[in-house]
Amino acid sequence: MWAIGEAMPAKPNIAERGSSHGVRLSEAAAAHIHRQLEQRGTGLGVRLGVKTTGCSGLAYTLEFVDEHVYGDQVYEAYGIKLFVDPKSLVYVDGTAMDFSREGVNEGLVFDNPNSSGECGCGESFHIA
Repeated sequence: MWAIGEAMPAKPNIAERGSSHGVRLSEAAAAHIHRQLEQRGTGLGVRLGVKTTGCSGLAYTLEFVDEHVYGDQVYEAYGIKLFVDPKSLVYVDGTAMDFSREGVNEGLVFDNPNSSGECGCGESFHIA
């Protein structure tokens, strides 16, 4: 399982492609994030970001949000607020987030139309 704040695998498990504007959450992803926020006990939502790392260059990050940062783009779905900073938005615009459970593994997965490939281990992705 991937915890909020850790790099997320880039390999998507979503049949429907994201829109070309914004970031979308599936109902399953929103329910997972809601459970994480309830366990934490506080928070406005989560922030999706991108950091430089891994063999392909970029990895997704998620962290709890306690305060809205000026410039963040805010998306809301199924009662969950998803914050994206302007620098990360260029890499994640159009992304659809889903929650997947396969055997003992579970976590958020990303369908990013901007990604032109990912490393073999699925930890990072790159943009052409």
